[in-house]
Amino acid sequence: MEQVIAIIDLKSFYASCECMARGLDPFTTPLVCCDPYRGEGTIVMSATPYLKKKYGVPNVCRKKDLPNVPNMIFAQPRMSFYLQVSARIVSIFLDYVAEEDLHVYSVDESFLNLGPYLSLYQVRPEEVVQSIQKRIYKEFGITATAGIGPNMFLAKTALDQEGKKKPPYIAHWTYEDVPTKLWKIHPITKIWGISSGISSHLERIGIYSLKELAFAPISLLEEEFGIMGYQLHDMANGIDDSNMNEHYVPKERSLTLGQTLMRFYHKEEGRLLLLEMVDELCIRLRNENIMTKRVSLSIGFDDSRWFSKQRLLPVFSDSPSYLYQALKELYDESIHNESIRHISIAFSSFAESDYEQMTLFAEDNRERQLNAALDTIRDCYGANAVHRCSALQKHSTILMRHEQIGGHRK
Repeated sequence: MEQVIAIIDLKSFYASCECMARGLDPFTTPLVCCDPYRGEGTIVMSATPYLKKKYGVPNVCRKKDLPNVPNMIFAQPRMSFYLQVSARIVSIFLDYVAEEDLHVYSVDESFLNLGPYLSLYQVRPEEVVQSIQKRIYKEFGITATAGIGPNMFLAKTALDQEGKKKPPYIAHWTYEDVPTKLWKIHPITKIWGISSGISSHLERIGIYSLKELAFAPISLLEEEFGIMGYQLHDMANGIDDSNMNEHYVPKERSLTLGQTLMRFYHKEEGRLLLLEMVDELCIRLRNENIMTKRVSLSIGFDDSRWFSKQRLLPVFSDSPSYLYQALKELYDESIHNESIRHISIAFSSFAESDYEQMTLFAEDNRERQLNAALDTIRDCYGANAVHRCSALQKHSTILMRHEQIGGHRK
C-alpha cells in the first residue's frame, strides 16, 4: 500500500500553551516562555507567532537578545503542563490512525502514515489533516501546521518550507515537486538533515545546490562521505526509504545525565555535583534492574574546552559509593584549577542485577538494602523526600533539579 506521510507541527507550542491558559491569541500577544527570575543569559524556550513576525524574534535566543516590546509577557516555563497538553493532542492523532502508524518525533511534532486509511475514509490526505487541525484548535486553541508527502523526508521538507508559513498551514509535496521545489531551496542547510559541516564539505568538492547534489556521481559521494554519500544523493532526489514503523534498537545503550551550570564552579564544588549525579543515575540503574561496568565523564570549562574520559570497571555494580569513587578518580586526574560550566556522566556495558559477581566487601549488601529503602520512600513521597545533608549546601543543585523537567520548571 502506498505511503502517504503527514507531519503535524504545533505552532510555537510552549508559547501557544501559555496563551491558551490565559485566554490570549498567540498571533496578537507578545509572550515568551522564559523564566523571569533567571539571568539575562537564560534561554527563551518559545515565542508567540506575533513576536516572530513583527519583531523577528528567532526560534532560539536568550533573554538578553529579546527586543524591547511594550507589555511583553514572560511566562515561567511549566514542562509538566506542556507534556500533558502534548499527550492529549497525541490522543487525537490516535482517533485517526493506529498506534503503529504514529511516530511521535518530539513534544510538538508527530508523523502519521495516512496511506492505509484514505481508501477507508474515501478522503484526500488534506481533508484528514484539516480535520485534525480543526480539532486541535477547537479543543486547545493551538494552531497546527502540516506537511504531506510520499515519505518522511518530503513531508518534513514541505512542512518547513511551506506548511509553517501561511494559512491554511498545509503543504503537500510529491516526487513531481522535487525539481521545481526541492532543488530550488537555498542554502542547502535549510534542508532537514544537512548541517553546516556537511554543506562546507560539499562545497569543497564543487557542490553548491541540491540539484548539483542530485546529479553528482555516486562514486564521488561515497568516496567523500562513505555510506552517508548514498543518503545525501537520495535526499537530493526526494527519496527516503525509512519505515516509521521500524523502531531503532541501538547495539549498546547507555544511561546519561548532564547539567549546564548557572555559574562557573571550582573543582571542590564540582565534586558534590558529581556525587549527586551518580546518586540519580544509580536510581535509574536500580529501577531498570541493571548494573554497569563502564563509566564516562565529560566536563566543559569556562574557556569552551571539553574533555571526556571513560573507565572500564573490574566488576558490574549499581553501588553509588563504588561508581562515585571511579568517576571521582577520573575527575581528580583531569581537573586542576579550571572553572567548570558543564558536567555529564554516563553508564554503559550493562548486566542484569540478578547477575552478581561476588566480592569480599560485606558492606555491599547493607548499602543495597539502604538504597532499596530510600527508593521506596522516594516512590511514595517524591524525589526530595529524602536526600543527603550536602543537598543543603549553597552550591548543590539536586533539590532544584528535582523540581525540573529537561532543565526547566515542572
